[in-house]
Amino acid sequence: MAERAPFPGMALYALSKSALTGMTKGLARDLGPRGIAVTLVHPGPTDTEANPADGPNAETFAGFTALGRFAEPAEVAATVAHLAGADGGYLTGTAVHVDGGFTA
Repeated sequence: MAERAPFPGMALYALSKSALTGMTKGLARDLGPRGIAVTLVHPGPTDTEANPADGPNAETFAGFTALGRFAEPAEVAATVAHLAGADGGYLTGTAVHVDGGFTA
């Protein structure tokens, strides 16, 4: 999210997210010949201890999503499990946004 639409004061955070995109593409090229897929997962607002769904800015962040809520960690984990499994093998060098439509 931050690399595509950073909030004011978040330039360095956006920079770090953009770096992950470049690293993902490079690793996909380097590791692809070995049969290793590399896909970046960008979670949106997710209910964690660091970013609780009932936290001080939660209502605002939930409102930015098309689904109007935070993700549960298990929802993000399910995407990662799919990508790591046999069915996710041809997807590589790209990013998957598990963000409830935050970047829609």
